[in-house]
Amino acid sequence: MATDTVTDLFEEHRPVLTGVAYRMLGRIADAEDVVQEAWLRWSAEGRADVREPRGYLVRITTRLAIDRLRHVRSRRETYVGPWLPEPVATDFGPVVPDTAERAVLAESVSLAVLVVLESLSPLERAVFVLREAFGFPYAEIAATLEKSEAAVRQLGGRARKHVDERKHRYDVDPAECRALTERFLAAAAGGDLEGLLSLLAPDVRLVGDSGGKAKAPLRVMQSADKVGRFLFAVSQEPIPEMDFRFVELNGAPALLVLSGGKPDSVLQMEVLDGRIQCVYIIRNPDKLVALASPGTA
Repeated sequence: MATDTVTDLFEEHRPVLTGVAYRMLGRIADAEDVVQEAWLRWSAEGRADVREPRGYLVRITTRLAIDRLRHVRSRRETYVGPWLPEPVATDFGPVVPDTAERAVLAESVSLAVLVVLESLSPLERAVFVLREAFGFPYAEIAATLEKSEAAVRQLGGRARKHVDERKHRYDVDPAECRALTERFLAAAAGGDLEGLLSLLAPDVRLVGDSGGKAKAPLRVMQSADKVGRFLFAVSQEPIPEMDFRFVELNGAPALLVLSGGKPDSVLQMEVLDGRIQCVYIIRNPDKLVALASPGTA
């Protein structure tokens, strides 16, 4: 196979490979490392015998991601405070024109789902990602994992049940999420504590990820009073040259807070029945670097 063809084929499938690796690992740098290793293996020798390059490359990437996931899990056990996935831009654009397909991809990359996927085994996570997000047939997933199709179906069923049981229900209407975020921002900026509290569900949760490198709660907070008063207090603290920008991250609207033109934090909210059910705050600077020049998963 000619060098140009080898390169072109890989670049054609790079978005899918990156999407698989990110959903497996929840961190952009780890995903990029896995995709780079897949490229090295793909380009090392001629591939004239490969009839389906996409399936072959996904197989390599998935196996590498499983190995990487087993390695990084020990690193996350010593992480300071709650761990959240690294936020990633998800402007699917014309590449995914179908509304139903966009919804599936958006959900599979949502913070809520990725957090739950952390509790799956590497094999369960691989089956869930390949089947639920990218629609691979069980037979192909079985070949990728070198398992029987029956075993893969069992892994997939267990993973799907686990995600359904643990994932919090929320509305996926981007317009409603953005409108509620804007009302939240206005209440906080206007010093309206009662207005802010009225937007929160009684059992609202707040999950903050700083990795110990910025100010954020080291435990998950719960209840409208605790979460509301914390967010109100934080909103009153001055941030140098503060600016706000609405962006789409992990398939949903998010608020990017800038300080001096650089990412300071990300706020994303889960909404249900017109109330904020969960607030995610990501302040670990290592997880905000890519937002200066966001990629797509």
